[in-house]
Amino acid sequence: MLDFEEELKKFHPSIEIGEVEDNVYKNNLSDVTDLIDEMLKEIKEH
Repeated sequence: MLDFEEELKKFHPSIEIGEVEDNVYKNNLSDVTDLIDEMLKEIKEH
């Protein structure tokens, strides 16, 4: 039977995941709702 607490202690995320996480938090990335809001503002202006 697996001891989940022991397995969690052994877990280390891959380097790539850490790099992606850093880049996401450092950059102000738009999500879909931000893009839709921007499109609606442009439509209302015209």
